[in-house]
Amino acid sequence: MKVLPIYQVDAFTNELFGGNPAAICPVKEMLSDELMQRIALENNLSETAFISGADGHYHIRWFTPGTEVSLCGHATLAASYVIRHELGDQSAELSFESLSGVLKVRFIEDSIELDFPAASYTREPIPEEVAKQLPFEALDSRFNRDDLLIVAPDEETVASLELDFTGLKNSRVRGVVISARSERMDVDFVSRWFGGPEVGIKEDPVTGSAHTLLTPYWSELLGKKTLKAEQISQRLGQLECEWTEDRVLLRGSAVLYLKGQITVSGG
Repeated sequence: MKVLPIYQVDAFTNELFGGNPAAICPVKEMLSDELMQRIALENNLSETAFISGADGHYHIRWFTPGTEVSLCGHATLAASYVIRHELGDQSAELSFESLSGVLKVRFIEDSIELDFPAASYTREPIPEEVAKQLPFEALDSRFNRDDLLIVAPDEETVASLELDFTGLKNSRVRGVVISARSERMDVDFVSRWFGGPEVGIKEDPVTGSAHTLLTPYWSELLGKKTLKAEQISQRLGQLECEWTEDRVLLRGSAVLYLKGQITVSGG
């Protein structure tokens, strides 16, 4: 039997019970794929991240209850919080080897900054099985390798949505992100993210990786390199986003909810 530490952190928020909760499991060596997937399913959070390493250099893998994913923002932010505040690594910058290449994380005063690759995207029609669920006429749509972006008429429309894409039959995307320009002075755009059938998540509270698509899109549309974003799920989350050519910088805060141990067999 193995006893492993586990932490649960609310990411992209300054308040407990806000943002997006992620489970973080530091390990000396990565566990088997099967065991990590079973732990993620047992945790039943949108993401469980496994980290190994020390002294600013780490390896990270992310699992939803249904599958491993290639990029996750909120769980990387949560892992960085754990590394600094619980594991005691005071490195000014962290590097994570991941399925999306090497990711850099920096600590800037009270914020954690994620340095992620900007998502490339194409304009394509919305698939019919997605379009028929929409209670509004989309203003625009974009595809990237992970998500389908749909632009709604206004923030109120996004806030009122009740959607479930987990039963899609011909899904080519991880999830559907629906976004709109905000009319508030302190927010540039809002979004919500609804999961497809593979990830097993109806809605993700705050989706950092989706902002690697949202940031270039809204930056070009609004003519701004740095934007304030809010994901308006029930839990709410806030991000500062900056587009720098082929990279997106995402800044946010995190709050520790719990720390403990799990006991598992195998490895």
